[in-house]
Amino acid sequence: METAFAPRARRPVIAPRRRTRPLTPSAVAVVDAVLINLAFFLAWYARYRLELGAEVAAENYVEWSTYSSIELALTAVLLVVFRLQGLYRPRRGVSFVDEMGVVVNGTLIGIAVMIVAVFYVRPFGLSRLIFVYALIAIVLLLGLARTLERAYQGYMRRRGRGLERIVVVGTGPQGLMIMQNLIAQPELGYQIVGFVDDERSEDMGPFQALGRPEEIPALVDQLEVDEVFIALPSADHARISHLLAALAERPVGVRIVPDFYDLSLNQVDITDVNGIPLIGLRDAQLSGGNLVLKRAIDVALSSLTLAVLAVPLLLVALLIKLDSPGPVLVSQTRIGRGGRPFRFLKFRSMYQDADAQLHKVLHLDEARSGGRIFKSRNDPRITRVGRWLRRLSIDELPQLINVLRGDMSIVGPRPPFQWEVDKYEAWHRRRLDVLPGLTGLWQVSGRSNLTFDEMALLDIWYIENWSIGLDIKLMFRTVPAVLLGTGAY
Repeated sequence: METAFAPRARRPVIAPRRRTRPLTPSAVAVVDAVLINLAFFLAWYARYRLELGAEVAAENYVEWSTYSSIELALTAVLLVVFRLQGLYRPRRGVSFVDEMGVVVNGTLIGIAVMIVAVFYVRPFGLSRLIFVYALIAIVLLLGLARTLERAYQGYMRRRGRGLERIVVVGTGPQGLMIMQNLIAQPELGYQIVGFVDDERSEDMGPFQALGRPEEIPALVDQLEVDEVFIALPSADHARISHLLAALAERPVGVRIVPDFYDLSLNQVDITDVNGIPLIGLRDAQLSGGNLVLKRAIDVALSSLTLAVLAVPLLLVALLIKLDSPGPVLVSQTRIGRGGRPFRFLKFRSMYQDADAQLHKVLHLDEARSGGRIFKSRNDPRITRVGRWLRRLSIDELPQLINVLRGDMSIVGPRPPFQWEVDKYEAWHRRRLDVLPGLTGLWQVSGRSNLTFDEMALLDIWYIENWSIGLDIKLMFRTVPAVLLGTGAY
């Protein structure tokens, strides 16, 4: 009889490797060099042919050949500056804003160096405006190239190409931490093939249980793994050393998730005294003044939205009433922050006896949550109008009243039922540390297409990485997710 740890039995359901490598740093530098030269030529053309800025007198006209040596020198200077600033260092997860910050800063430095050098050697006869135009053109062209490259990478990664295949060792706090970060940031380009652990032999959402840590060397060979993330507690240092020695003989990257007393790195403040690292704890981000600010935003947005949508909401209520008998609004008991129950409001999207009929449709469950939540695309209890309300998430709008009451927030984890909470594992309960929300990472990442464990990992990542900027980003991402009906049923 095969055990749950047999890697060969699981291999057929693991997607095969599909290679599509991003540009190497050297190739990126070559592309940048071409674009810098093009940008400088466009700057010359704009100044001397289009005469932008001021008319060019005949005696002040300078041929392109005069500037060609300056162009090549600027290209060399910029490539050196960009390299020194780390632009060509392969780093996953660097935001577009951060990357463009390096481009702008490096271009300013390079242009400044060239202006000083050029006008020291030849103080007259050359246009200063051409360097201003070159600055603008270089930033725009390099920014456009990076936008296209990121779009292409995202397109290929969504189709499973160009992904680094990862196996995680351990599903304790460190293992869960790394998995929740990887699933919350698909733009990093990692694909978790599965995990190995002594304690957990069943799959966790989409993550497959592949066996025990000692089987890692064989799994690396069988599953074409690119990197192994070791997320074992520091007390297992002997086992970690053994794994490192076994993997050293194979062409696979190894990363160790640090064990800071079960804290994720964003909760840790690291300073040093003469090179001696000192580790301290940061205050929780969702506390004090941040909570007040988040609450103020919730009240302002919910009040404004309810005022603007008053008439459309009345029309929705009328459609619900005409479609099927029963109340327009349903009130359910959900669990909020700290495990406290509250009355959760929704537009009715099901027939009146839906709760009593739940046991008859449990076989249709698609949530893969071990009974923690129920989701079905073809739930017969949903009304005709209700199906459209759910598709566009209109049924959720009455929860703005819950936001005004202080039971919910605009952004946060999905509010669970008590029977769902009763089936939580210990790590799932982190979802209850903050107010539940109308939207969150779970909604913009697929909603009902997610397993419960995926949803929990996303919620915990949100809690640990909260910021006003993140809330605003998720609000904007919610709009296309709702309009496209991604995972909504």
